[in-house]
Amino acid sequence: MEVIKSFLSQHVHVSDEDWQIISEKFVKSNIPKKTVILKSGNVENNIHFLEKGIIREYIPKLQSDLTFDFTFENQFFSAYWSFLHRSPNQYQMQTLTETVLWSINYNELQEIYQKTVIGNVIGRLTAEGLYINKFKRELSLLKDSAEERYLRLFEEQPHLIMQIPLKYIASYIGVTPQALSRIRKRIT
Repeated sequence: MEVIKSFLSQHVHVSDEDWQIISEKFVKSNIPKKTVILKSGNVENNIHFLEKGIIREYIPKLQSDLTFDFTFENQFFSAYWSFLHRSPNQYQMQTLTETVLWSINYNELQEIYQKTVIGNVIGRLTAEGLYINKFKRELSLLKDSAEERYLRLFEEQPHLIMQIPLKYIASYIGVTPQALSRIRKRIT
């Protein structure tokens, strides 16, 4: 839980009283590599904080999945639309590595909003963070080349990107694995 407290403290003062309530609501999970943690068609019941590992978000396809996002350590993540609207999700989430998650369910989060001074601030900051990540991804898809998207991913997470299979990286940047191979040859 200290990793979450440290993360939150970067943005807002967390009183001992609020922390007591917040820390009781999160549940820690150790999840093996290649585990689907949310299936398409299921309702997202949690917001997660990724302490360790890498999460891939993708749309399953018969020939090859469409990877559209990765979550790295020290980030909140969720199938947020499904979480907010309490409706079935349209994609899946899978661990790519051994993973440590801290999760809070919808009802527990509502209780934090009601019982703490900073609950709504934390909710707003989480929602803003998820929005910013989504906006940056969409903007990158519209204005950057596949090579630029690859380089940015490599610059932002150099120690973690080596743990992601190339077929997922290729899908994420919008190219075939063969095109990614050509990009990698050009830049090395």
